[in-house]
Amino acid sequence: QVQLVESGGGLVQAGGSLRLSCAASGRTLYRYSMGWFRQAPGKEREFVASINYSGSITSYADSVKGRFTISRDNAKNTVYLQMNSLKPEDTAVYYCNARSPTLGDYWGQGAQVTVSS
Repeated sequence: QVQLVESGGGLVQAGGSLRLSCAASGRTLYRYSMGWFRQAPGKEREFVASINYSGSITSYADSVKGRFTISRDNAKNTVYLQMNSLKPEDTAVYYCNARSPTLGDYWGQGAQVTVSS
């Protein structure tokens, strides 16, 4: 079992920055591929970014490419999402995900990000 807790969400003006953190307990995150997803009101959950086990490979949704950066610190069992140049359309609940084909799929409880225009 892996428990994931997101933090760092909040209210920010357009053009501002926030950094989300996802802290894990229960198992070391090194064994999992990690991702961030988001869900805006009335919309389906969508992929934002992912990072592989070692941090050597990252992937981003086109809508955030060049503005968001995903990273991980396996020693701290934490994954981060640095969000710059935020736009009102980035407003959503952001979820951390840990995924392993053998160990399972886990989600955090979500962190609200609100970007005002």
